Amino acid sequence: MSHNEFVFLWKEGRTRLTNQLATIRPKDLTKKLGESPNSAGFLIRHIAEVELLFAKNIFGNRDVSVDAQTLKAGKDTGEWTDLESLKSVVEEAERQLQKAIENQEDWDTVVETKEFGKKTKAEALGRITTHTAYHAGQLAIVVKYGI
Repeated sequence: MSHNEFVFLWKEGRTRLTNQLATIRPKDLTKKLGESPNSAGFLIRHIAEVELLFAKNIFGNRDVSVDAQTLKAGKDTGEWTDLESLKSVVEEAERQLQKAIENQEDWDTVVETKEFGKKTKAEALGRITTHTAYHAGQLAIVVKYGI
């Protein structure tokens, strides 16, 4: 598979997130679903942070600067309410992860993390794609039904 094909696959999976961003409103960012601990704003920030971490730590894009606030906090602190800021970090994550994917030379190289053990880079790409889609699904439900 070529670099472009990996990028196309990843971008298609990521539409589960990006298609929603066009319709999310600032008032949606504080919504939660029932007793769920995470707001819509938290989910958006978390998705972008994890994509940035993959770009840097899994795929070797050393140009990435990431402050993983959602991971440091370990829970929603209620601070992710600036829609433009959230969109900006999602766009930065897209740029950096795409650059990282395009720069891979050997998708069979094994990487290891404490979070998911040993995976090839191709498997890790599947992991970050499904991570984004998983949380984007949560985001859609929170925005639609949350209060």
